[in-house]
Amino acid sequence: MSIQIHGSADPAFAALAAEFERNFAERGDVGAALSLVVDGRPVVDLWAGSLDAAGTRPWAADSVVNVWSTTKAIGALCFAMLVERGACAYDDLVARWWPQFAAHGKDGVTIAMLLSHQAGLCSFRDPAVVEDFYDLETAAARLAATEPLWPPGSRSGYHAISIGVLAGELFRRIEGRSLTAFVAEELAGPLGLDLSLGLPASQEARRAEMIAPPELATSNMAADLNPSQVAAYTNPVIEPLLPNTAAWRACELVSANGFSNARSLARLFGEVAAGRLLSPQTLAQATQLRISGVDEVLGVPARWGAGFLLNTDGLYGPSAATFGHSGWGGSFAMVDPGRKAALAYTMNRMGTDLVGDPRDVALIAAAYEGLTAAA
Repeated sequence: MSIQIHGSADPAFAALAAEFERNFAERGDVGAALSLVVDGRPVVDLWAGSLDAAGTRPWAADSVVNVWSTTKAIGALCFAMLVERGACAYDDLVARWWPQFAAHGKDGVTIAMLLSHQAGLCSFRDPAVVEDFYDLETAAARLAATEPLWPPGSRSGYHAISIGVLAGELFRRIEGRSLTAFVAEELAGPLGLDLSLGLPASQEARRAEMIAPPELATSNMAADLNPSQVAAYTNPVIEPLLPNTAAWRACELVSANGFSNARSLARLFGEVAAGRLLSPQTLAQATQLRISGVDEVLGVPARWGAGFLLNTDGLYGPSAATFGHSGWGGSFAMVDPGRKAALAYTMNRMGTDLVGDPRDVALIAAAYEGLTAAA
């Protein structure tokens, strides 16, 4: 049975629209959205499928879904906006704003080092449960007092969930507002975006249910993990269906609990791609290579900017200058500054590939067919 695709696509990007449809026909999508903005103009804006596994609630233009770590790109942008406004600098020591953070040799950690996963705090070292992340103040104090898992600055080790606590506390100390409030008041409101950290109960009707195969649970990961992976993946265990719980949606984790859709993410990062929101100088600082190599936690090569994942091994297409972030299960948002383009994809059926999700690979390749032809 063919899926009904809603929205519009410029004829120059017919191949991209076709791959989006193929994601449903051949690659298992249940509900999803795709958007491409070029030079501030939406050229592809598509959605299809269902908000739930039962197929009883159709995906709409303004439906939202938890985008997992694609949220990190939003957090990186918020910090870049602080740098743009002169509120802080990437080379500032975290301890300047948060004195308690200096414990156990973390006094030399800069904001850029923290955002690029170099601080050695990829989770708690004492036993933890997922609910510990929901109390940001207590969690931040615990992490600040924690001995790092490696000498800060010596490597990167993906702070999968903990960076949400660390970045949230640091941001509040610098700016005064929570990241939740900043996203609402500086991004979602002024730009008219479906974008929030967590999700207010009043927006429940628009929320997609997360759908995941049992083997995706971090509790099922192999036993041969290094200490950093044990901390990040098992202390506490993060289950893929957590976004379906009210407690997850009620907290603030700029690492993983953003709710949005492809249209809003592409419009947001389309503003960045078009040279708005950030000056070229600030964008260059935000996307400056801070560290590269095989990530201690991810176990694959990664190139990190100040919170942005920089294009690594063609993850975000053929241009070395592209950047963004991807989320657990398949979502992503990326920027190609040279082409002034932003591409985003959100979905509710999570895939199992850490990198190279077949849906993402097909969409990005097709997008570049159109971008190259239009150049």
